[in-house]
Amino acid sequence: MSWIVLVVSGALEAVWATALGRSEGFTRLGPTVTFGIALAASMAGLAYAMRELPVGTAYVVWVGIGAVLTVSWAAWTGVEPLSAVRLLLLLGVVACVLGLKLVS
Repeated sequence: MSWIVLVVSGALEAVWATALGRSEGFTRLGPTVTFGIALAASMAGLAYAMRELPVGTAYVVWVGIGAVLTVSWAAWTGVEPLSAVRLLLLLGVVACVLGLKLVS
């Protein structure tokens, strides 16, 4: 169960990071509220997962999922370019996260 919560929390990290960028310094209400809710839920999930998973593993997986999803969303929406090299590096992060799951 901790792994499922951790993956969801990592996805919520991508939500709050994207909302933070769209909040324009917390001047836009919708993205600011989304940021706050997603941040609180993401941190709560990370804390829950850390009750059973090692801190380092949980944190790296959380950050990795959040980073990959944030960059993927930005590329999908056209905010950031996605080159072959960037895609390869993102796949490397995914492989590392999966590797941590397999060895834990």
